[in-house]
Amino acid sequence: MKSAVYPVILSGGAGSRLWPVSRRAHPKPFMQLLDGETMAEKTFRRALRLAADGPVMTVTSRDYFFYTRDLYEGVDERVSRHPFLLEPMGRNTAPAIALAALEVQAQHGSDAIMLVMPADHLLRDEDSFIAAAGEAVALAARGYLVTFGVYPTHPETGYGYIRRGRGLADSTGFEVAAFVEKPDLETAQGYLESGEYHWNSGMFCFTAGGFIEALERFAPEVAETAKACFSDMDRSDQPLEIPAKRFARCPSISIDYAVMEKADNCAVVVGDFGWSDIGTWRAMAELYDSDEAGNSIHGKAVVVESRDCFIQSEQRLVAAVGVDNLVIVDTGDAVLVADRDKAQDVKAVVDQLSAGAHEAAFYHKTVHRPWGRYSVLSDEADCKVRRITVKPGQVLALQLHERRSEHWTVLSGAAKARIGEREIQLKAGDMLSIPAGTRHRLENTGAVDLQLVEVQVGEYIGADDIVRFEDVYGTPESKT
Repeated sequence: MKSAVYPVILSGGAGSRLWPVSRRAHPKPFMQLLDGETMAEKTFRRALRLAADGPVMTVTSRDYFFYTRDLYEGVDERVSRHPFLLEPMGRNTAPAIALAALEVQAQHGSDAIMLVMPADHLLRDEDSFIAAAGEAVALAARGYLVTFGVYPTHPETGYGYIRRGRGLADSTGFEVAAFVEKPDLETAQGYLESGEYHWNSGMFCFTAGGFIEALERFAPEVAETAKACFSDMDRSDQPLEIPAKRFARCPSISIDYAVMEKADNCAVVVGDFGWSDIGTWRAMAELYDSDEAGNSIHGKAVVVESRDCFIQSEQRLVAAVGVDNLVIVDTGDAVLVADRDKAQDVKAVVDQLSAGAHEAAFYHKTVHRPWGRYSVLSDEADCKVRRITVKPGQVLALQLHERRSEHWTVLSGAAKARIGEREIQLKAGDMLSIPAGTRHRLENTGAVDLQLVEVQVGEYIGADDIVRFEDVYGTPESKT
């Protein structure tokens, strides 16, 4: 690619159709694929290729920022050169891209070319996509708002479609004739047979100034709110945080509805780059090899007289006897059993769990935090046991709990604990108790991970029994 490209990764959303692996606090970008790498890491690698050693911007939330940064650091140790833009709440793709465009414009000028991609899509043929991106960049430089279309392989009802128009001069791209909503099966079959329709991949390429101008024309309220947020942002340090009060007033709208479906300068570059948004367990199953009976197994499973089943279980053994066309996913604390043809409806389970504030809708047994992680080993009404890992140099919030005491046993590493007004040095084998109502804080003072077991005991051990006094990470209340 001759022109410089500034990739923008959008990393948000709950990915609720991939529950129980994807959860609110551990969404789809953080899911590991067959090779052990997460979708966020794969997308970041792809963006680095496009950026040609330039910066890659990621739009995400504070909840996901620290873990995303940790994942990126495993790909590029110079992670500090890549900017993050943090949303206080999700407002769909148009506002997120608008703020990213304003930052790219401020840093690199109105003609700077952005390539926007979701963090949770898989491209199995990266080289083909890089070639398609080169075509898109050339069209963006000519003033087009470019989207990427994918050759459909089957009559899919879960995707939107793009109908291509006339071919563009000196390009393999086409004018966009129409954006089409998700069709029914019969209509999707017609789209497949026509050869003129392509899956809408949700990836885009345009100049920062060109997108802002289109937004001002077709979605002025979004443009005005985004500009107000941008002017109020403290841009002197990373990560960049979008002001919550102003952003909350921004319309929640997708880039397709806000701009792409209305603009008359849209182009589409079509490719066959092994794209999948992995939006359901059915789509996930298609990534795995299957046996002669059509069964795909990842982890520990035994199948007897069963056909066309997808089974994933990393911890416990799952046995399936005489069943067909099922998705079975076991994460240790939750089990999903679903008809493979009803995989789109898993979201309804998450909706019910969320309505009842069930922890399984939000958290895994292992939860990542800015300072490290913890795993819940036991969870009873009056007692919870957690194994806690604190990274070197990291410190937990200064906090107290009104209705529970905590008891720590250090397994490895070195720590400094503050209990009330006392400071206590801890090493492997040491034990410490924190009475209810006592301010406390833990810091890893060593060069290796600090490992400890924490036992919480009390009449109430809910996550909302917490009062924070100091927290370097700005963690929301009810998170520990």
